[in-house]
Amino acid sequence: MPEASSFFDFDDRLKRLSDLGDQLEAFGRAVDFEIFRPDLAAALNYSTGERGGRPPFDPVLMFKVLVIQTTNNLSDERTEFLINDRLSFMRFLGLGLDDRVPDARTIWLFREKLTRADAIKGLFARFETALRASGYIAMSGQIVDASLVVAPKQRNTDEERRTIKEGRVPEDWKNRPAKLRHKDRDARWTVKFTKAKERPDGTKPPVDIAIPSFGYQNHVAIDVGHGFIRTWKVTDAAAYEGAVLRDGLLDTTNTARTVWADTAYRSAVNEAFMEDNGFVSRVHRKKPKGRPMPERTRRANNAKSKIRSRVEHVFADQKTRIGLVVRTIGIARATTRIGLVNLVYNIRRLLFIQRREAA
Repeated sequence: MPEASSFFDFDDRLKRLSDLGDQLEAFGRAVDFEIFRPDLAAALNYSTGERGGRPPFDPVLMFKVLVIQTTNNLSDERTEFLINDRLSFMRFLGLGLDDRVPDARTIWLFREKLTRADAIKGLFARFETALRASGYIAMSGQIVDASLVVAPKQRNTDEERRTIKEGRVPEDWKNRPAKLRHKDRDARWTVKFTKAKERPDGTKPPVDIAIPSFGYQNHVAIDVGHGFIRTWKVTDAAAYEGAVLRDGLLDTTNTARTVWADTAYRSAVNEAFMEDNGFVSRVHRKKPKGRPMPERTRRANNAKSKIRSRVEHVFADQKTRIGLVVRTIGIARATTRIGLVNLVYNIRRLLFIQRREAA
C-alpha cells in the first residue's frame, strides 16, 4: 500500500516546478501585484459586506487570475479547471489545496466589471508608473505600428451592414435581444495585403494577395530603448492608422523625440503634426506613383527598417505565444482583452530584460 503524501512531498513538488522555470513564479518575483489594488478597488466598488452573503474574492487574486488566463490563452471554464489542477497556478494565486477557487462565472463577472469601469487603461498605466520608478524610463525614441486582431465573423446581409455603418441597429434585431447580444456592431472588415509566395515553377504572381479580415486593431507605441509598450489604443479594423497617430498614440514622455513608422503613417497632416509637437519624423517614404523608388529614398527606408522592425517582434509574440484573438462582442470587451495582452507582454518583457541584465 503506497504511503500517504506529506507536506514535504508538496514542498518538493513546488521546488521542482521552480527548478524547471515556473514563469508565473517569475511574474510574482518581478511584479508587486499589490500596486494594482487601488485601481481595482475603485473600479469594482465592492460593498462592505454589511448585508451578509458570501464575501467576494480578493480583487488582486482575481486580477492575477486574468493574468494567468491571458498568458495561457484560456477560456473561463478552462481557467477554472487548471487553477484546480495545477500547483503552479495555485502558488501564483496564493491558494492552498483547501481554499475556494473562483469558478468560470465569477471570472467572467470580474472581467465584465473591469470592462464596464474601463479599468484596463488605469491598470496598464499603473504598471507603466512602476516600470519608470524602477528605472525603465521611455528612451531613445519610439516606434508606432498597428496589428489586426481577428474577432468572430458576423453573417450579416448587405442592408444590415449598411445600417450598422450608419451607427443604427437593424430593425429586425431590435425585438430580438438574444440575437442582438451576439452581434458585434463595433468590429469592421478590412483588407490586408501580403506578399505573394512563389509558384512551384519559381515564378511569382505579379500582385500581392488581398486577405479580408474582420475585427479590431491594436495600435501601439514602443520605446526603442527598452521595447516596452508605452501607449496603445484599440480601434475597429477599418480605422485609418495614420489618424490614430494624432489621437494620443505618441508618447510625449520619451527622452528622445524621434518617431519611426511605416508608410501607412506618412502623410502631410502627420508630418505637420509631428513637427508642430516637437517630434522628429523617421517615417518611411512612399514609392512615387508610376515611377521607380529613388535609390536615396530606398537606402533611407532600409536604414529606418532596422529600427522600425523591432515592433514586429511585439506582435509576433502576442499572436504566437499568447494567441491574441478576440472572442467577445463589442469594442469595450475587445479593449479589455487587448489591453490585458499588452500588459502581460510588458511583464514578459520585464522578465527578459532582468534576465539579460543579470547574465
